[in-house]
Amino acid sequence: MNKLTETLGIKYPIIQGGMGNSSNASLAAAVSNSGGLGMIGAGTMTPERVEKMILDTKRLTTEPFGVNIAISVTPHVKEIVGLILKHKVSVVSLSAGNPVPLIPLLKEHGVSILSVVASVKHAKKAEAAGVDILVGEGYEAAGINSHLETTTFALIPQLAQASSLPVVAAGGIGDGRGLAAAIMLGASGVQMGTRFIATKESTMHQNYINSVLQSSDHGTMIVGRSVNKIRRVLPTPYLEDVIEREGKGFTVDEYARLTSETHHVNAAVLGKFDEGFINGGQIAGLIQDVPSVDELLKRTMKEAKECISETFFLFNQ
Repeated sequence: MNKLTETLGIKYPIIQGGMGNSSNASLAAAVSNSGGLGMIGAGTMTPERVEKMILDTKRLTTEPFGVNIAISVTPHVKEIVGLILKHKVSVVSLSAGNPVPLIPLLKEHGVSILSVVASVKHAKKAEAAGVDILVGEGYEAAGINSHLETTTFALIPQLAQASSLPVVAAGGIGDGRGLAAAIMLGASGVQMGTRFIATKESTMHQNYINSVLQSSDHGTMIVGRSVNKIRRVLPTPYLEDVIEREGKGFTVDEYARLTSETHHVNAAVLGKFDEGFINGGQIAGLIQDVPSVDELLKRTMKEAKECISETFFLFNQ
């Protein structure tokens, strides 16, 4: 047990990424039941739908789980915070926006707060505002990404050096070697998103799972750089058309419309690759099987322990 697992009340230092509108109670509960921290992503869902997912998750697990609020994405921030308090969700993850105005109310009700950051500057502001855990997300990560383009393993040691809070490494991590490396760099745990897509409980469309399994080390694409709104995705016919449009020039509003959560759900949940896009991190090229969540977490912990043991053996010879 370390400060991260103690704060969150979990067994393993592994957190599920939010996944926006493609998140679901089945996967979140499976992660929590297996010893990690499952996460529901509010995305742009209505408060009614988010509440149903919270209730469904509570029926499937008695373990802690969290709700991710992408602040600049959802139009229902206040309502979702209200649902978190109403149903006594123990953890909230705040990303894609300024978390500071939300922190006092959440802290007042004893909610553990994770803040996703992409720089030391943002981390210091989040710590000063009272968050409990920093999630350092690098440029390798799936979905909405920072325009700063700092890689995970450059960011993590700098966050660990600058802050006294537990730091979670996110982006480019999919197995125990990644967990062990993050720990060596000063992190207290990891957040994984793409790796959980290819699990038995993910409920993502088989087309999405197949795309992850068939990806390579350079299989992801970046869209939105021209409008300073970066998103890392796996290729689909729809997304390739969006990139072609970007090459000709488009506005921020047009980009927002073309990469809305409706198009995300079309591909990720419904498998309509001609009508949507799928988020994917650079770690996709590492993923070659579809284990249960429980098998994945146990394997990840076993690999990490073996890596760390070998490292100590090497330096103690």
